[in-house]
Amino acid sequence: MAWTRKILRVNLTQGSCVSEPLNMAWAAQYLGQRGLASKYLVSEIDPGVDPLAPENKLIYATGPLTGTMASTGGRYSVVTKGPLTGVIACSNSGGYFGAELKFAGWDMIIIEGRSPQPVYLHIENEHAELLPAGELWGRTVWETEAMLRQRHQDPLLRVSSIGRAGENLVLFAAIVNDLHRAAGRSGVGAVMGSKNLKAVAVRGTRGVGNVADPKAFMAAVTAGKKVLAENAVTGQGLPTYGTQVLMNVINEMGASPTRNHRDVQFEGARRISAEAMHEKRATDGRTHLVTNQACFGCTIACGRISRIDESHFSVDNKPQYWGANGGLEYEAAWALGNANGVDDLEALQYANLLCNEDGMDPISFGATVGAVMELYELGVLSKEEIGLEAPFGSAAALCRLAEMTARGEGFGTIIGQGSKRLCARYGRPELSMTVKGQEFPAYDGRALQGMGLAYATSNRGACHLRGYMVSSEVFGIPVKTDPRETAGKPELLKAFQDATAAVDSSGLCVFTTFAWTMNDIQPQIQAACGGDWSLESLLQTGERIWNLERDFNLAAGITARDDTLPPRLLNEPCKTGASQGMVAELGKMLPEYYSLRGWSPDGVPTADTRARLGL
Repeated sequence: MAWTRKILRVNLTQGSCVSEPLNMAWAAQYLGQRGLASKYLVSEIDPGVDPLAPENKLIYATGPLTGTMASTGGRYSVVTKGPLTGVIACSNSGGYFGAELKFAGWDMIIIEGRSPQPVYLHIENEHAELLPAGELWGRTVWETEAMLRQRHQDPLLRVSSIGRAGENLVLFAAIVNDLHRAAGRSGVGAVMGSKNLKAVAVRGTRGVGNVADPKAFMAAVTAGKKVLAENAVTGQGLPTYGTQVLMNVINEMGASPTRNHRDVQFEGARRISAEAMHEKRATDGRTHLVTNQACFGCTIACGRISRIDESHFSVDNKPQYWGANGGLEYEAAWALGNANGVDDLEALQYANLLCNEDGMDPISFGATVGAVMELYELGVLSKEEIGLEAPFGSAAALCRLAEMTARGEGFGTIIGQGSKRLCARYGRPELSMTVKGQEFPAYDGRALQGMGLAYATSNRGACHLRGYMVSSEVFGIPVKTDPRETAGKPELLKAFQDATAAVDSSGLCVFTTFAWTMNDIQPQIQAACGGDWSLESLLQTGERIWNLERDFNLAAGITARDDTLPPRLLNEPCKTGASQGMVAELGKMLPEYYSLRGWSPDGVPTADTRARLGL
């Protein structure tokens, strides 16, 4: 079978690393990665625990297809109770770290307690130990990765670490691997920092154990790769332009939240788009975009590698990032750009690299700065309080605030608490564009009604990847729906959410679903894992995971009142675009969504639903 059947349990308080068998009964119910790690988390911690207390746990988890020949089979997730939201957090990352952990022989690492001193976890196949990290503390992610490879004299060592943001308990701190791949959202990096754990460094040489049916697996994998290659999105659009292909598309239809959601179209979008990244040239004639890049086993290669124009910044403020250290993705470009009215591509790249280097979620950071800029323009915040002028459109303010937040300096410490806490601190909570405390991604819930419902009901707070209704409302995948209509959206969203939960638990990337349906994914899981992974069983697994997460959140204090959107989206109509005059019609969709989920009108899974799913 594709699981290694082993868990590494690390107790930081005791300084111990112990191997234990994977609970295969749970694996049969929750598959792996997001689902299986969530099952372990909810079984082992009190839902009411302070996310930054030693009693919270941090779980690294691979899926059964992680490390296999399946296209995009390099994913891993970090699961914990998130400090930004106070609900269950599951952040998914690509790169090469997940496959390396699987090659070392581990399905999962459960990290508990708190070390009295900074440490890092070093794993070489079955051998695992905690080592001092005093000289790593205070270092960036990039420095940490280089120092650990040098210390262990191993250029193939794979490192997952936190930067200064995680150490300083920035509530949207990320965990970064392979320099610019990240478990990015909900503050998983702050939990790691609270435990005095700087990094996990892995070297694995064992490969993946035998899949259940090698011949069937190879046939399913080959067929799946052919579908990806022949699809316009996964075979052409994403490799050529990356996720930034969406910038102009979403903006032109009037669904791009701009200046803290005051507008839905950004006049500077074309200057920071994928096309601009291809065309923009520095004084030496080089383009901004260097190349695309793939994660382990990926045949899509949507990653961007970019450089900054050295002539763009003054000598006194010249950044250090001339090389190819990671490029803008759509969500980061939107959050740093549109959300703040900044159309300076070089400034966005600089701020994005700061987020990579010091381990911050660029979505939450950029959206929080958007709230700062609105508060500044309203006169609620002053130049003296922030330490600089911060009007919408200021590239200089964006870059300086990124530096301050990463380093934990001045007003950056307040930004590091996220927009919900920041706006409440200054008496304007309605200006926080969040759900359950997590900042919105790059789609407006008024222009895309299904995405509005997806944000409101997401178990980890505002998130586009838990039920990507953009597929249907913009691309027509798997069916075209009118983005302005509410009819049929609850049923479609539930299907997306359940399917995504299964994909997130497999070890595959959700981007494959631009081309693949569950009919393409199911044969790969069935052949790799054996047992009963029929289409019906797989979709029920996704539904079980969704309800498990909901149960945890309810026990943590979430209620139906939290399944909502900010007043701006519910009451202030879109000013321009195809959805001009529209607000988010959440009230029309939420009751039907609850009913389809088998929940009470208060959003609680019924006894029948719990029994059917074996919760």
